[in-house]
Amino acid sequence: MANFDCIVLGLGAMGSAAADHLTRRGLRVLGLDAHARGHQLGASHGKSRFIREAYFEKPDYVTLVRRAYGQWRDLEARSGSNLIEITGGLWMGPLDSPIVAGARLSAERHGLPHELLSAAGIRHRYPEFQVSDETWGLLEPNAGVLKPEECVRAQLEQAERAGARLRFGERVLRWSADGAGVAVETDQMRFTADRLVIAAGPWSAKVLADLALPMEAHRVYYLHCEPAEPTRFARSPLWLIDWAPGVYYYGVPYRASEGVKFGLHRAAMACDPDTVERAVSDEEAAEFRAAMERILPGSATRLLWAESCLYAMTPDTDFILDRHPRHPQVVFGCGFSGHGFKFAPVIGEALADLAMEGRSALPIEFLRLARI
Repeated sequence: MANFDCIVLGLGAMGSAAADHLTRRGLRVLGLDAHARGHQLGASHGKSRFIREAYFEKPDYVTLVRRAYGQWRDLEARSGSNLIEITGGLWMGPLDSPIVAGARLSAERHGLPHELLSAAGIRHRYPEFQVSDETWGLLEPNAGVLKPEECVRAQLEQAERAGARLRFGERVLRWSADGAGVAVETDQMRFTADRLVIAAGPWSAKVLADLALPMEAHRVYYLHCEPAEPTRFARSPLWLIDWAPGVYYYGVPYRASEGVKFGLHRAAMACDPDTVERAVSDEEAAEFRAAMERILPGSATRLLWAESCLYAMTPDTDFILDRHPRHPQVVFGCGFSGHGFKFAPVIGEALADLAMEGRSALPIEFLRLARI
């Protein structure tokens, strides 16, 4: 048995960020993950994730994501890694669609640089897109791409450099409140600590079964394809389009060895993260390639690879950040609903605040569990 100031359960994007923040505060930190370092079973793998400020989901997120930009840049400086590429982002749909209207609301409310383009403007500026006359686009110059696997690796390395003890491939069997602290039993050992941070991604509902969290794991997938003429797609912005009600296709511009990335951002069928089918079927890939050709003709000439990942969905698609209602020494972050990765360092900061101080000065009240 070993005792720590704080145990972090789950070492993906959010858990690694929490471990980084906690160790930089001088705390003795233990991090536990059931899977191998750098695994591809949750939501922290792949070549790219969006980062954007004109947040169509809700203006409340803008302050948090702007802080996250600065923290990613700080992590780049501390680690010597290149983690962000600014490409600009184009958010498309009817003028009153959730994507365009929502991004415009956030941009105007927070004074973010942006430009509104008509369908003709989109075709003129970016002729690779095939859009209907009813389509509008909000162009956001500060949007870009994060490299998720490198981001997580950098956060873990920084935490270890500051003294964190990280254990991978070690499954937590149970945790319990132990007086004013906690006890965590794994398949190898028992640990105690003053505080527990749970950032278990799509496994959070299982780890926090006593709370009956309103959260489900959903399987989603995406493709990387080689275009017939790569240079046509190399200067594109990131993009997201409201293709049909609730159907949001997205893409990442061409990069050598990665091709064009294409996916569908929406809730799917609920699944069990321990038994879900990970492979993408030929039928699923063919359906996506056909959609790619409708939006970006010539972009899906050859399939490079297809991957699946898991969204941890809440009913309102907002995150959950809170203290356990019966055990204040336990805090948790979950339900990132397919749009959380970009926030990882600021989520890690909030979790560290809640764990060690019981509160955070960050604007996270709208993410508390009680709202659901």
